[in-house]
Parts: sequence; C-alpha cells; structure tokens
Amino acid sequence: MTEVAEVAESPIYPFSRDMRCPFAPPSAMSGLRRDDPISRVRLWDGTPAWLVTRYDDVRTLLADPRLSSDVSKPGYPHLGAGVGAAQKTFRTFLNMDDPEHARHRRMLTRAFMVKRIEALRPRIQEHADAAVEELASRPQPADLVAAVALPVTSNMIAELLGVPYEDHEFFQERTVVLGSGSADVEESLRASEEVQDFFRTLVEHKRTHPGPDVISHLNSLQDDGEITLTETLNTLRLLLAAGHDTTASMIALGTLALLQHPDQLAWLMADPGARAAGAVEELLRYLTISHFGRRRIATADIEIAGRVIRAGEGVIAANDSANRDADAFPDPDVLDLGRDARHHLTFGFGTHQCLGQPLARVELQVVYPTLFRRFPDLRAAEPLDALRFKQTSVFYGLHDLPVTW
Repeated sequence: MTEVAEVAESPIYPFSRDMRCPFAPPSAMSGLRRDDPISRVRLWDGTPAWLVTRYDDVRTLLADPRLSSDVSKPGYPHLGAGVGAAQKTFRTFLNMDDPEHARHRRMLTRAFMVKRIEALRPRIQEHADAAVEELASRPQPADLVAAVALPVTSNMIAELLGVPYEDHEFFQERTVVLGSGSADVEESLRASEEVQDFFRTLVEHKRTHPGPDVISHLNSLQDDGEITLTETLNTLRLLLAAGHDTTASMIALGTLALLQHPDQLAWLMADPGARAAGAVEELLRYLTISHFGRRRIATADIEIAGRVIRAGEGVIAANDSANRDADAFPDPDVLDLGRDARHHLTFGFGTHQCLGQPLARVELQVVYPTLFRRFPDLRAAEPLDALRFKQTSVFYGLHDLPVTW
C-alpha cells in the first residue's frame, strides 16, 4: 500500500520550467538531486517511473546492461503517445539492446568517425560562411534559425546521407512532428510513413546512382544480407531527423546564451581557434537540449543509492539534471566557457552514446566563431520572455530567434 500511495502522490514528469531562466532545467530538479535523487514520478498517461537526477547515479545506470532501451517492453517510459507509437512501429538501433544494437551501430560507425568528420571541417566552414551571408542579406530583424542553424546542419546531414538538400523543407517539417512530445499517434505515424516513402525512393535511386554516402553504404549491406530494406529505411529516418534538428537547436540556443553572457562571448572570441572546442563542451553541458532524459526499462532488480528499481519498472536518467550537479561541475549554474566540461552527459553515456556527436561538435565549433566574427554586434531582437522556446519538443531550443546587428 505504501508503494501504491507513493506512486499516486508522485509528481508528473516532465516538470515545468521557470521561463525567467530559460537555460536552466526545471527548478524541481535541484531539490530532488539534494533530497531524493532517485524518486518516483508519473508520466503523461499515469505510468510510474523512476527519475534519476544525480550525476554519478545517471552514469552508473546508463552503463548498466540490466537497463533496456527496448521500447516494446511493457512499462517503458514513453515521452508521449505519438513518439511511443512511432518508436515501436519504426524501430531503430536507438531502441535496441546489445548485441543487436551493437551490430546495427557498427554499420554506421565509419560515416561518423572523428577522423572522417574532422576532414569535413572545411566543408562545414563553407556552409557556415554561406549561411551567415544569407543572414546578412535578409531584412532586419532576421531569423537565425531559418537563415543559419537549419541550413548548416541540414546541408551537412543531407550530404552525408545522400539526400538532396532541395528537399529540406519536406524533412524539416516532418522532423518537427517526429520530435514533438505532444503529437498524437496519427500525426507521428503519418510523418514517419511519409519519411519512409521519401527514403524508399532515394534508396532505389542510389542503386543505379551510388556514391560515397550512407544510403549507398546501406544498400551494399542489404545486398550482403546484413540489413533489411525496412531496417535501412528506419535507420535513415532516424539519422536525418537527429542529424539536423539537434545541432540546429544547439546553434540557436547557444547563440542566445552567448548573447546573454557577453563576458563569456568576449572570452571566446578573443581566441576562438584555441577556445572554441572547450567552449562548445561547456555550452552542451549548460544547455543540455536532450531535456527529457534517457529512458530505459529495468530487466532485473537494481539496487542503487538506497533504492531498489524492480524488473519491469521504467527509468528516466535525467542528464539535464546530472549536468547541473555540483559534485561533478563546481558552480554548475554558471556558464564558464573556460571550464573542462568534457565529462558532461548531454550525449548520453555507455553503449548508446550519440553516434553523431563528432559531427555536432565540429559544426558548433565552426558556426559560433563564424557567426560572431561576421556579426560582432549581433543581438536578440526580442526580450527573453517574448521568445518561443521548444518546451514540448524532444530537443529543447527555439522555434525562431529574431536577431539584429
């Protein structure tokens, strides 16, 4: 009865943010981190789950093989009805466990290796230069999301995958639906099916027009019997959506954070060549756009920090809270671009760490200095309380960011 009462009285997650501090996680996180770091919450449909808020506990659990990423297991803590339906219907390696997860991930490792992505830095710079010039050509105020953030990231993921950039409006619009925690089942499944059909046509085209791209690589793996057409389409849908929306959100939100911290921006721009890489890690920590946690389901009983997570219970490892843990990051609520933040958990931890993190890092390292070199007097055209933040999206950010210079 005590456990039933505990679940019934537990708060609903995700918690609401205090938008007077739009860069900070919900204030409830700090109290839980201090007093009840592994606590009960209820999700949108009443499903109970464990919320883990402390850095060391999040790392420990994300590395524990007794936590499964399989969204089909009963009790998995889905973000919403639409997201859950799409994840179960169009299954990707993101929602698989080893060894199946490892087998699929290895098929893509080559495309996102640090060495290969670093070789693309000049190409990323070309896209960044073109984007800031496009911004300069627009009447003021101009939207930084539409002119810079989305074009840079969409161009690069399109080139890597073998997708025509001319189709960017199509896939950007569908990604908004796929990343919405409030989308209903019909909306999510329709958007997923439309992207599947889009890729089905491209996969067929690449059979007669192959290139050095991911679609052609996956076609060759299909020919060898290592992956099915359905698995190929599901993988491409995931890579396309995650490969542009995440970093576009970071570009816009990071730009706004720098504008709100002019001392930190000045420090970065005094020597961007030497400081950009570290600054990006701190921005990734400070902002943690993956703000709804890493979600898992226990396959066995796990005892941690005085709590027992039972087999079949959902777990949310709150990396946004972990990244504000003072035991891991002194003065965690301070944006300090000079700190060593490389151990942040924004990209997750363990075997399911973000595959595309090398690409995201280089894009951010390139875009921030390029933007502020071109526009040293850049400023937001609207106050914080007038901006539209993506509070219900899988990746936190801004719908648009009007700027002047």
